[in-house]
Amino acid sequence: MALVCAGLWACAVPAPHPSDRSPPMVGKAPIGSTFVARPLPAADGFMLTALERPARVAPARYRVIVVPGSGCAGMAAIAERYFAGLLHAEVLVLHKPWVDAQASTPADRCSDDFVQADALVAWRAHAIAALRADARDRAGARPLPQLLLGISEGAELLPALAPEIPHLAGLVVIGSSGLDPRDALALQAAQWGASASLQALERAQAGPLPDTTVHEGRSLRYWRELWQWPLAQPLLAAPWPLLQVWGEQDALVPQAAYQRFRGLTENRKAPYCARIFSDADHGLQRSGHDDVQKLWAWLEQWARAPQDGLCGVGLRLQGQ
Repeated sequence: MALVCAGLWACAVPAPHPSDRSPPMVGKAPIGSTFVARPLPAADGFMLTALERPARVAPARYRVIVVPGSGCAGMAAIAERYFAGLLHAEVLVLHKPWVDAQASTPADRCSDDFVQADALVAWRAHAIAALRADARDRAGARPLPQLLLGISEGAELLPALAPEIPHLAGLVVIGSSGLDPRDALALQAAQWGASASLQALERAQAGPLPDTTVHEGRSLRYWRELWQWPLAQPLLAAPWPLLQVWGEQDALVPQAAYQRFRGLTENRKAPYCARIFSDADHGLQRSGHDDVQKLWAWLEQWARAPQDGLCGVGLRLQGQ
């Protein structure tokens, strides 16, 4: 059984544009009724396409910086609907620099160029550079408390990105176990009966083949970096409140992985809270319902009384 696009990495949601690439932008371009595509300088001369939106309802109370999950599709087509419930929040979505914000390419059909470029270390460097550029652009603006939100694979970058964000009020992870990716992958393989595939992958990433070799839909460069990637301890040691959100019907990330990390948070010095949706899947969806909007309503409640903290008593009791 293949491990591509599995529990550690949410397949990106579809958008209507069929290509992996778009012409380079020289300025902001409208996307939908409220979002604009905003180019941000990344590392090594790359440009990163961000999506940006002001608060839908005045006054702006906070800002949410989003790191999406895996795949080569962007969030442009769904951004208006997906983030609709963030009424008093400004929103910034940071795509990988090799992702077209308007692309709809399925995760198993990403271009060879994308597969070779996609790597955690490079992604981290590009995102840090983009956040520094964003902070420079906002210098002198009215400060707002900011939340850093990672969706599935995007959560793996949060500990490294958090120090770059002024007025950071907390971290939010959706559909990520919080465990080191290698540990989460082992639990995923056990649940899927894919232990043989995982063993083959472990041998491949430890072997002599070049980084450009593709295995399970990713380059060996990607797998080698992931094998050493820390997440659990950096999240546990982070000095900001941490809100972890998942669905009990998540078919990609095992519930055992979520619960293992939750057990580790007992000794976390900064506040930790969980919000678990009993019937929701990996993307917090269930039949006829979008539980992402319930999460946004929770953040809106926090924004009205931020002095209580992201894991304030009222919110914590509601979310567990």
